Amino acid sequence: MIAGLVLLSFTTPGHGKNNVAPIHSSTPVKGYEVGDEAADFKLKNIDGKMVSLSEFKTAKGFIVVFTCNHCPYAKKYEDRIVELDKKFKDQGYPVIAVNPNDPNVQPEDGYQQMIERAKQKGFTFPYLVDEGQKIYPLYGATKTPHVFVLQKENGKNIVKYIGAIDNNYDNPNDVSEYYVQDAVNALIKGEPVKMTKTVAIGCTIKVKK
Repeated sequence: MIAGLVLLSFTTPGHGKNNVAPIHSSTPVKGYEVGDEAADFKLKNIDGKMVSLSEFKTAKGFIVVFTCNHCPYAKKYEDRIVELDKKFKDQGYPVIAVNPNDPNVQPEDGYQQMIERAKQKGFTFPYLVDEGQKIYPLYGATKTPHVFVLQKENGKNIVKYIGAIDNNYDNPNDVSEYYVQDAVNALIKGEPVKMTKTVAIGCTIKVKK
C-alpha cells in the first residue's frame, strides 16, 4: 500500500450492517499511517477551554476518536466510547473526542449542540471542535466515528491503530472483534498490536463548501 493513503469505507449491501467491508478509494486521502508520529493539536473543548495532547502529562497514549452529534453510526457508538474512556483512562489511555464536521453544512454538529449532547450522554472525556477543519485531514479521518490509537514513545505520539471501534456498530451485544480495546490492552501489556488497521464504518465528514 502506498504510504500516506488510507482506506475509505462504507457498509456495502453484500456484507450487511454487521461486518466491516473494505473498499479502496480511487482518490488518495493523505493522513497518518500506523507507525507515524501524530502531531500535537490544541482545540476548544465544550467547557470553552483549549485542550492539547501535551497537557496529559501522565498519559501513556490516547484514543483519539473523530465523531459527531448527528451521525447514526456515531450515536450507536457513544455509550461504547464512554466505556472505553472509563476502562482505559486510569490506565493511561484517555479518550479524546474531536468533532470534525462543519456546522454550516450540518447544523446538528454546532458547538452548542456538542455541549448539549455531551451532557445528555454523560461524556467523561474532552469533546473538541476542529474549527477550520485543520486536524482531521492530518490524521486522514474520513468517517465519524474514526479512531486513532496513539502511544507515547520518547516524547512522540506514535500511531498504533487506525479504524473502527469494533466489528458491529448496530448491536454491542453482537460484537466479536473489539479492535480498539484489543489494541490498547496489547499496548498496556507491552505487546505488539495484532490488528493495526481496519475500515472505519460511519458517516462521511461534512466539509466546508
